[in-house]
Amino acid sequence: MGHGKETPRQKMIGMMYLVLTAMLALNVSAEVLEAFGVVDEGIRKTTANFSEKNGILYDNFNEQFALNETKVKPWKEKADEVHKRSDELYEYIQQVKRDIVIANGQAREKGESKTAITEDGDIENEKLVGKDKVDIASNILIGGNNDGKAYDLREKIKEYKEYLISLVDEKNTRLLHSLESSLGTENPPPAPDGTQREWEVKYFESMPLAAVMPLLSKFQADVRNSESEIVQYLLEQIDAGSLKVNKLEATVIPNSSYILRGNPYKADVFLSALDTTSPPIVYIGQYDSIKLEDGSFDYRMVGRYDSLDIVNGKGRYDVMGSRIGKTDWGGIIKVLGPDGSYIKKSFKQSFTVAEPNLVVSPVKMNVFYVGVDNPVKISVPGISGDKIEPSITNAKLRKTGDGEYIVNAIRPGNSLVSVTAIIDGQRRSMGTVDFRVKPLPDPVVKVANKQGGKIEKNILNAQAGVFAVMENFDFELEFKIIEFSVSTTDKGGYTIQQKTTGNKFTQAQYNLLKDIRRGQRVNIEDVKAVGPDGSVRNLPPIVFEII
Repeated sequence: MGHGKETPRQKMIGMMYLVLTAMLALNVSAEVLEAFGVVDEGIRKTTANFSEKNGILYDNFNEQFALNETKVKPWKEKADEVHKRSDELYEYIQQVKRDIVIANGQAREKGESKTAITEDGDIENEKLVGKDKVDIASNILIGGNNDGKAYDLREKIKEYKEYLISLVDEKNTRLLHSLESSLGTENPPPAPDGTQREWEVKYFESMPLAAVMPLLSKFQADVRNSESEIVQYLLEQIDAGSLKVNKLEATVIPNSSYILRGNPYKADVFLSALDTTSPPIVYIGQYDSIKLEDGSFDYRMVGRYDSLDIVNGKGRYDVMGSRIGKTDWGGIIKVLGPDGSYIKKSFKQSFTVAEPNLVVSPVKMNVFYVGVDNPVKISVPGISGDKIEPSITNAKLRKTGDGEYIVNAIRPGNSLVSVTAIIDGQRRSMGTVDFRVKPLPDPVVKVANKQGGKIEKNILNAQAGVFAVMENFDFELEFKIIEFSVSTTDKGGYTIQQKTTGNKFTQAQYNLLKDIRRGQRVNIEDVKAVGPDGSVRNLPPIVFEII
């Protein structure tokens, strides 16, 4: 027997075989010989069940073939070949049984009551005589020079197994292992003393007649079991590549629902879970719906209507977009169902025809600024981003995503964005858009988030430094203070000033701020800042009054 996972039937047959070999290890009495007949009868009943199941599978194949010949034909041809080869091997084993019975002197003769061969060629075990004989079966199966029928049987089983395995996808390891297990013809392992026996000798040398019959029946059961598994597998392959769905919907896929004047509108109309071997029928025009008793709807076309050409299982709708505006269209699609009747679904769709219209939309403002990344979106309605080719003057253009770009302006002035689109393989100009290019505005100087004005002394003394802030500006950018001074007047009315580089207050500036009085003014002046474009800006001073 094979090892690994086996079907329940394989396990049952294997158990019978174990019982049989166990009996052979005993002193073979008449009762034991009769028991072999019981084992053989059980195996033949199992084989009959396999045959009945196989008949149902072949009937299923015939039904599927009648519904869809194109789709089922390649799999049915393989199943028919399996049927033919299985019957041939089964019948060969049956003939070996008959040859043994004939050699036993029990051939069917007119008027003979003791024949063990029925009119339909079956063997009646209860009528076998000389069940303990070991020479007759050995002579037929092993032969005097190892040229008996067992050697042919081994080759036939091997060829049959190899053919079945050739039909199975290598990824289906379960079925491949099952076939190898059921139809194995390998020699048994060597004996403890190293003696190697052949498969033929293992099964048939010096076997009593009563034991040989169930052994041969076991091989017939293996054939029918393997036939059943492979035919079931082939039946499943008919729909193995199909999408399993529980609902059918009419589907319309246009090349675009928004097209330019002078360009065609195209759409694919098909049912989800379409089958290219069973093409649909698609009607375009007005239709009526009729509610049936079961609550479902039936559809029928009314007035004038057209049918679509079917290409690769899909209806192809092709109409020129010549009239500006929205156009509604629809119809009925029907396809042959599994029971041979048509399944109908309605659908509606629309498309819009427009003049060519370039859209270039700045993400944050309507101008480009020098020295920063200006994000923009460039698109043409109805045309995918990979078909659009923009260009720009007085700037560099860098693509960052689908329809998204970064503009780096070079100098103040103007920048012209032009777009070319590829439509039906041809380049067409979509127009241009003129942008203003400006330098970045100056930031404002702030301390304590204030641009001057009244401030408490303790709040001013608590600040770390001076900051340049872009107010009411959408870009996320930063100016850095590189120089500033703090000045005020002393008690004698003289101006005291402390300068520094960077944006932090120095200790000398803190000392100056510590001595200020209520009502005194503090000036933050001589402020210089550098922006992201590298330019240095002189910023206006701010004045605080201490309160």
